[in-house]
Amino acid sequence: MNSIKNVPARVLSRRPGHSLEAEREQFDKTQAISISKAINTQEAPVKEKHARRIILGTHHEKGAFTFWSYAIGLPLPSSSILSWKFCHVLHKVLRDGHPNVLHDCQRYRSNIREIGDLWGHLHDRYGQLVNVYTKLLLTKISFHLKHPQFPAGLEVTDEVLEKAAGTDVNNIFQLTVEMFDYMDCELKLSESVFRQLNTAIAVSQMSSGQCRLAPLIQVIQDCSHLYHYTVKLLFKLHSCLPADTLQGHRDRFHEQFHSLRNFFRRASDMLYFKRLIQIPRLPEGPPNFLRASALAEHIKPVVVIPEEAPEDEEPETLIEISTGPPAGEPVVVADLFEQTFGPPNGSVKDDRDLQIETLKREVETLRAELDKIKLEAQRYISQLKGQVNTLEGERNQGLREEAEKKASATEARYNKLKEKHSELINTHAELLRKNADTAKQLTVTQQSQEEVARVKEQLAFQMEQVKRESEMKLEEQSDQLEKLKRELEAKAGELVHVQEALSRTEQSGSELSSRLDTLSAEKDTLSSAMRQREADLLAAQNLVREKEEALSQEQQRNSQERGELQGRLADKESQEQGLRQRLLDEQFAVLRGTAAEAERILQDAVSKLDDPLHLRCTSSPDYLVSRAQAALEAVSALEKGHTLYLASRSDASALVAALTQFSHLTADTIVNGGATSHLAPTDPADRLIDTCRECGARALELVRQLQDQQALQQAQPGLVRNPLQGILQLGQELKPKSLDVRQEELGAMVDKEMAATSAAIEDAVQRIEDMMNQARHASSGVKLEVNERILNSCTDLMKAIRLLVTTSTSLQKEIVESGRGAATQQEFYAKNSRWTEGLISASKAVGWGATQLVESADKVVLHTGKYEELIVCSHEIAASTAQLVAASKVKADKHSPHLSRLQECSRTVNEMAANVVASTKSGQEQIEERDTMDFSGLSLIKLKKQEMETQVRVLELEKTLEAERVRLGELRKQHYVLAGVVGTPGEEEPGRPSPAPRSGTSKKPPLAQKPSVAPRQDHQLDKKDGIYPAQLVNY
Repeated sequence: MNSIKNVPARVLSRRPGHSLEAEREQFDKTQAISISKAINTQEAPVKEKHARRIILGTHHEKGAFTFWSYAIGLPLPSSSILSWKFCHVLHKVLRDGHPNVLHDCQRYRSNIREIGDLWGHLHDRYGQLVNVYTKLLLTKISFHLKHPQFPAGLEVTDEVLEKAAGTDVNNIFQLTVEMFDYMDCELKLSESVFRQLNTAIAVSQMSSGQCRLAPLIQVIQDCSHLYHYTVKLLFKLHSCLPADTLQGHRDRFHEQFHSLRNFFRRASDMLYFKRLIQIPRLPEGPPNFLRASALAEHIKPVVVIPEEAPEDEEPETLIEISTGPPAGEPVVVADLFEQTFGPPNGSVKDDRDLQIETLKREVETLRAELDKIKLEAQRYISQLKGQVNTLEGERNQGLREEAEKKASATEARYNKLKEKHSELINTHAELLRKNADTAKQLTVTQQSQEEVARVKEQLAFQMEQVKRESEMKLEEQSDQLEKLKRELEAKAGELVHVQEALSRTEQSGSELSSRLDTLSAEKDTLSSAMRQREADLLAAQNLVREKEEALSQEQQRNSQERGELQGRLADKESQEQGLRQRLLDEQFAVLRGTAAEAERILQDAVSKLDDPLHLRCTSSPDYLVSRAQAALEAVSALEKGHTLYLASRSDASALVAALTQFSHLTADTIVNGGATSHLAPTDPADRLIDTCRECGARALELVRQLQDQQALQQAQPGLVRNPLQGILQLGQELKPKSLDVRQEELGAMVDKEMAATSAAIEDAVQRIEDMMNQARHASSGVKLEVNERILNSCTDLMKAIRLLVTTSTSLQKEIVESGRGAATQQEFYAKNSRWTEGLISASKAVGWGATQLVESADKVVLHTGKYEELIVCSHEIAASTAQLVAASKVKADKHSPHLSRLQECSRTVNEMAANVVASTKSGQEQIEERDTMDFSGLSLIKLKKQEMETQVRVLELEKTLEAERVRLGELRKQHYVLAGVVGTPGEEEPGRPSPAPRSGTSKKPPLAQKPSVAPRQDHQLDKKDGIYPAQLVNY
């Protein structure tokens, strides 16, 4: 919007004195002009003079009310450049404006956030920057509202910083985190701007680049202060907290330090910043917070803004038309135009002069109509006030208050009309100035036309709104104010006349706009055609030059690239040959290392055969057979890997993997062969040891050949197969002979024994019921009570055992189904013969224990047996059921529900057995008669004699007890020997010690680690050791 320069003194002298209202209107107008010029859609940086006027306006009104009243009406969602410049101006206002600006901006946080979210969802280059900038502004507002000690410009002294941080470590810690977040937002904005720009010098000198770079001046100012404050706070934190606690703070500071240093360096290299701001240089490395003295080395970065030269600003002094002009006003206006634009050329006036005179006359007519409207409105208001004063004396206090309210509302409407009149006058003055400017430049009239139209539309809308409000107020009047209502309706009719006058003014403005459009269109058409042709010619010339330069450059580049590619091809071929040879060497090195390690493993295994410490180690023939079979499979894999490596020496992975498996399995076979020979007869043991030595020798010879490139091709892995097959054959010979005969019968035996056990238990339950019926007929009193209690506990025990056997059968079927795969049930039992034997043995023990318990209970009820027999049978049943559970648990899945139920049934059996023992003991105490110890008739000599006899009896009983314990130990030892016959060959020498019994496990026996202790024979075992030889039975 152009303004008139050098207004004549006589025009200024005729202006009335400025009132407060006029000053406010002038201030609002100046702010509106500055905001419209600072925030526009042109891709150019915001001019400093416009931003300065906006900032001065905030200090003038002590807030940002005017700024936001205009900014809120800007079409920010329609243009990303407009939103970007709005954020820039708001940033400057926050930094340099009045302190109350911060609280005014807090009320519009939602508007700022909505603009950022809107552009963040759109794929627009400026829109993405607006999204980042709004987040920075929201963070800035939140930080300074939470910490009012820091002004929006972030410039405080160290004393204020210390006071704001306080002495509480938690507050310092939190303040540091918030400053880190603040710094992250600043750096993110700078990184987003640089990401969209090429950092070349030419870009920073273009208006589009400067439009993006301009806000970074405020970012540099903020970052310099934030960097200084974070350094101070981190040194203070390190003086209060351990270094490990602040590791995260240090890492985050180092990351921000390098980003900020890179930002300052890139900005310093741009010409745009060199003339606007002096950017400090940060040190090469971040401060060392672990050393307190490093704080003295810290230098506060200072940003210097050079003083700008005064810009050539256009005075914005406008012609004020607040009152009607005197009679000689046209002459004054004519003088104004003559002094401003000069006298007309010659005495003959052209068409433009005639148009200007016509427009002047129309403007004067409009001014007269506006004055008339103003007088009518004043008269209307005075009449309303008189009517209100009349009604005040006639009505009571309540109606008087209502009338006062209506008078104030009427006065408010009058003020609105007055404001609209003033705006209309100002609009006409703007039209006058625009008409004057049209005589020289016809291209700026479009904007004036839009403003006139918008003001007129607002006036029409507001007048209609005043009309509606007046009608609503009039309808609410009571019957007593009927007269006032009629007068108000009459005044509403006058307002309609005013609206008609305004519409006529609008029509005259439309005619003026149409004339201006015609002139503007003619000029625009001619100028655009000329510019288009010049641009086409220039573009064609530039295109020819660019094509010629590109062709020459492309030819040179092709020749250079051809030479470079030939050189690279030769280099690549030589490198590929070297890499191929290096690959072969590395593959053989891996193979040789693996063979060397395999040689050490085999030598260690062979040395175990002569190691005296290995004599206590034992193994079963079954395990040796499984190891030998695995080793034979490894030999086949080794032959295949050897063949593949000889075919392609660039890949030794198959041979290395096969050699590793072969060495481990062969060594394991040799070690277990020696351990198995410790339990075997002399001749088989010697043959097994010799075969193991032969296997080790051939395996060592093979791995040595694999370490030599010349001998590698002659290596024959199949030579190791013969000794391994010999070990396998010896293992098969050492397996129990009895099992070989009955393997096909094991499946039927398991089912048979489980069925027999169930039948025995059912029979035992029936016999106990029969005994209970007989006891009820044959006895009475205490004996009947004792017998019933014992038989009931026995019945509960039998039921628990029956449930245990049923659950064990279900678990056994689950084990067979999950483990047999494609094999049959008999094949599964034959394959796991040891486990099957243990299961059969446990089942037999449970059935035999149940039968013995019933027989003992029968004897106790008939008074022919002992209570101790019943107690021992209960213990035996508990042990047998534990053996059955252990045998079933070996191959069961630990998460099987049948296993959980089996363990629960085992616990129930133990409880029932304990009940049998308890009921037996209590019954024994009730039935047995105890003699009363009456020593009153004995003399001293008789007492002494009986005391000696009792001591003799005690010694005899202790001797008998010791003898019985020895006998019990011998019986158990013999029982273990007999039980071990199933798993030990008949030719076993009696002098060889047997391994300790292990129930319920499928793992091989652990290797003994006792140094140089010869094994004791069976006759050397001491009874007090509590150790007896037993045979290993693998389930």
